[in-house]
Amino acid sequence: MSDQRVALVTGASAGIGAQTARRLAERGFVVHAVARRVDAMRPLLAAGVRTFGLDVTDEASLTSGVDRVLAESGRLDVLVNNAGYGSYGAVEDVPLAEARRQFEVNVFGLARLTQLVLPQMRARGSGHIVNVSSIGGKIYEPLGGWYHATKFAVEGLSDSLRVELAPFGVDVVIVEPGPIASEWNTIAREGMVRTSAGGPYAARAARMARVFEGIDRSGRSSPPDVVARTIVRAATAPRPRTRYPVGRGAGTIVRARRVLPDRAMDAVIGRVFR
Repeated sequence: MSDQRVALVTGASAGIGAQTARRLAERGFVVHAVARRVDAMRPLLAAGVRTFGLDVTDEASLTSGVDRVLAESGRLDVLVNNAGYGSYGAVEDVPLAEARRQFEVNVFGLARLTQLVLPQMRARGSGHIVNVSSIGGKIYEPLGGWYHATKFAVEGLSDSLRVELAPFGVDVVIVEPGPIASEWNTIAREGMVRTSAGGPYAARAARMARVFEGIDRSGRSSPPDVVARTIVRAATAPRPRTRYPVGRGAGTIVRARRVLPDRAMDAVIGRVFR
C-alpha cells in the first residue's frame, strides 16, 4: 500500500467541492472526487483527480463508492463531506417530501458516508473528517427553516462525533462558510420564489430573493477557493481547530450570534430581509 495520502470529496461537480479536489491534488493527495453530475467533473481529470458518480442519498451508491476508493487506493485519510444544497421556502409551504430530501442530502448522506469510512480510519488510528456546514448552522433566516435545521444538525452531529472519535485518532472538523459565489445562491432563491408563489409568503420571498441576488452582484460573496484552501488547511493540520468560519463576514456573524440575545438577533435579521 502506498504512503500517499488519499482523500474523498463529495459534491465535487462545481464550487467548493471542485476547488477542494484541485487543492488537495496540488498538495500531493490521491483525490477521489464524486458527484451525481459526472460530466461536470471532467475538468478535474486534467488536474489528476479521479472522478466517478455517487449519490449521497442512495445506499448502494455510497457503499460501492467507498469500496471503490479502498480497492483503488488501499486507504482513506480524509473525507470531505461537502455535498449539500439550500431548499428555501416557508416551513408552512415546503412539502415534507422536500424537507426530507434536504435532510437526506445534507445530513443523512453525510452521516452514512462517515459510517462507511470510519472502520478503516479507526483501524489505522488516524484520519480527518471535514464536514462542510455553514454560518447557517449558527444563525437563521425567515423562509430558511428546513435548510438551517439541516445545518444545525450537522453541527451537533459533528460535535458528538469529534468526542467519540478522539480516542481513535480521528479528527472531526466543521467548516462554516459565509456567502459564497456559487450556484447554491441561485438554486436557493429560485426555489424559494417558486415554493412561495401565490401564497402569503410570496412578497417576502421576492424581497429575500432580491437580497440574495444583490449579495452576488455586489461582490459580497467570497469565491469558492477561499473555502477550499481552508478545508485543505484543516485536512492537513496535525491538530486542526474544531471549527473554521470562512469567507467574507463569516467570523463577524458567528461572533454576533454568540453575544446577541435572541430578540436582538431577530431584529438584525428582520432588518436585513425587510
